[in-house]
Amino acid sequence: MSAASRRGTPSLPDAAPASSAQGLSHIPVLLAEVIGALEIEPGAHVVDGTFGGGGYAKAALDAGAIVTGFDRDPRAVARGTPMADASAGQLRLINRTFAGMAQALGPASADAVALDLGYSSIQMDDPAYGLSFQADGPLDMRLSGEGESAADFVNGASEAEIADVLYLYGEEPAARRIARAIVADRPFRTTGELAGLVRRVVKAGKGGKDTKRDPATRSFQAIRIRVNDELGELERGLEAAEAVLKPGGRLAVVSFHSLEDRIVKHFLAERSGSLPSGSRYLPEARNVRAPTFERPAKARRPSDAELLANPRARSATLRVARRTGAQAWGAGTGANGRAETHGEDRA
Repeated sequence: MSAASRRGTPSLPDAAPASSAQGLSHIPVLLAEVIGALEIEPGAHVVDGTFGGGGYAKAALDAGAIVTGFDRDPRAVARGTPMADASAGQLRLINRTFAGMAQALGPASADAVALDLGYSSIQMDDPAYGLSFQADGPLDMRLSGEGESAADFVNGASEAEIADVLYLYGEEPAARRIARAIVADRPFRTTGELAGLVRRVVKAGKGGKDTKRDPATRSFQAIRIRVNDELGELERGLEAAEAVLKPGGRLAVVSFHSLEDRIVKHFLAERSGSLPSGSRYLPEARNVRAPTFERPAKARRPSDAELLANPRARSATLRVARRTGAQAWGAGTGANGRAETHGEDRA
């Protein structure tokens, strides 16, 4: 048990009304593009796998859809309850990660699935979540409020494990130096304490020069991914979306960093049969599975106008594909597109 666990890392607030999230708002990214790509018809069943601030769900309701919204964050579900109550039964909210949509809904039950893999502005701007290094709050980062917190991880993990997480999930060049400093200076209780240490380490390695983005960005991304198992949830969620979509159904996924986008791109390429073939000197592997998605459309990025209105959209990438009538492949059918190599920190 880690030092943080023995001290009793505080749990997340149970509901949004008592949270500091009151008054915060969220601007959904690539909203028009996502809703257009889903080709929603009145009465269609749309799954919003990442309900968050409810932006996609509201737009789908306005288009006449019946919407099922998933979110692992109980506070997001609580904030969305008034919307569900006012929908006359058209919106159902489920406090569950989107990876569980197939178990909740059953096969071939949805006409469209939307996944926005980013965090809502409400979550990022509310210090109670412990997600942001821009405001001091508890070093938590758990969306569900359950399991190991960020404080548990940084205060209890080995230097090697911390370094691997920072490098693999944050692509942080100074991973080894940061991990060494974390182990030397722990325990950490707040986001401000951890961010301050990372900034000192990274800036020291750059001769004290400021960087274009906050030096804590990569480390916070990495720890957040580790705490919430974001890449594992994404892999399972894509397979769940494949299972619940009806033939002709549309999948739209908005990712926000290269690790996510690599998994989405690989999944759609694999499931559409468009992965590059092997070497011409080797026999080509015979794909015995029928493609479950048509060849995906070209990825889309936010317009200049959207970036001006919402700078947080700058790293968003939208990928869209249409479901075929083939049987879902299910889990464990091939490579997942994750980086598998462990690089050395040269800093």
